[in-house]
Amino acid sequence: MQQDPYERRVVQEEIVQTPYGADASKVERRTHIDPTPAELQLGTLYRAKQIVWLIVGLIVSLIALRFVLLALGANVSAGFGALVVGITQPFVAPFLPLFGEQNAQVEFGALIGIAVYLLLGWGISKLLEIMLAPRTPPTGY
Repeated sequence: MQQDPYERRVVQEEIVQTPYGADASKVERRTHIDPTPAELQLGTLYRAKQIVWLIVGLIVSLIALRFVLLALGANVSAGFGALVVGITQPFVAPFLPLFGEQNAQVEFGALIGIAVYLLLGWGISKLLEIMLAPRTPPTGY
């Protein structure tokens, strides 16, 4: 018989300890509920989606920072500006030729890159849901 993936397992333990030379014993009772296989699978899905959105959020934030720095005319050849531009260059490079703005003050290609990375994150998140979500519906549906 196969276990229902939505059925919880309640575990009850009773620990009896009798110290040497004592007339009474100490009884400790514990009850815990084991997560169902479906809950474990949903936990894995949730963690995978958190990782995807963390990575996408970092990339999008850095690209947005690059866009703001360039739009405000910051010196991107030294210090923090150079760091941000250097880190984000591989991520925005495919989108810069769209508007012919290799060294422009306002990079509209960076905005397109932000949209593309957000859509990519959404797509990966949905793919993870398809792959990792429990396959059997809970009883009662």
